[in-house]
Amino acid sequence: MPFTLLDFIGMLVFLLSWFGYTVFAKKKAKTTDCIARSLHQHRIHWMYEVITKDIRVGEAALLANLERNIAFFASSTLLILAGLFTLFAKIDTLASVIASFPFANSVSHIVIQVKLALLVFIFALSFFQFTWSMRQYGFLNVMVGALPVDLSGGNDNLKAYALQMAVVQDQAAHSYNYGLRSYYFALAAMCWFFHPLLLVGMSLWVVYTLYSREFNSKAVRAITIGQKILHEEREKLAEK
Repeated sequence: MPFTLLDFIGMLVFLLSWFGYTVFAKKKAKTTDCIARSLHQHRIHWMYEVITKDIRVGEAALLANLERNIAFFASSTLLILAGLFTLFAKIDTLASVIASFPFANSVSHIVIQVKLALLVFIFALSFFQFTWSMRQYGFLNVMVGALPVDLSGGNDNLKAYALQMAVVQDQAAHSYNYGLRSYYFALAAMCWFFHPLLLVGMSLWVVYTLYSREFNSKAVRAITIGQKILHEEREKLAEK
């Protein structure tokens, strides 16, 4: 048996950390202030503002900047995948490098190939997420281009249309976030090359890092306060 009990435990913790945190964060975001929840409200405010603008050059530039960031990660992911596939032809060299670490387990070639295959799967998944995010931003560009102008911003039909644009942008941002999350857990999976306990520790550390940044960071508090300020201002304008 090329894999030990620690390997199975480490892989179980890794999978539970990744998919468990994804489910947990998705449910908690529905009831708790976090980056995803607050930014969704910001996107709604943004799309409401787009209705009232006759010239939308600024919006086009902002969306292009978002797409450019995602395109960078998508192209980088392809380079990483190319490097991983190259490593399959260098198993002997990789095994000797791993063995040079004093705390690393001695592993067979089949074990190294399985671990490489896991990394390939993770980065392939992230590539699909990034490209889907890019496509959704493209859909949003089309919707913005088709949006009529309402300088007063009081057309209920256009408000409903703006809300759907915010939904499309929100889904694009979620795909981008899932792609980035894959990078985080890929770092944890790399620790499996050296020792299963490192995989366990790194998986838990990634979960802690993601939770603290998405729910307890200063950025979250600032974004949440800003969203509430915008909401109050929009209510004052609506009363007028």
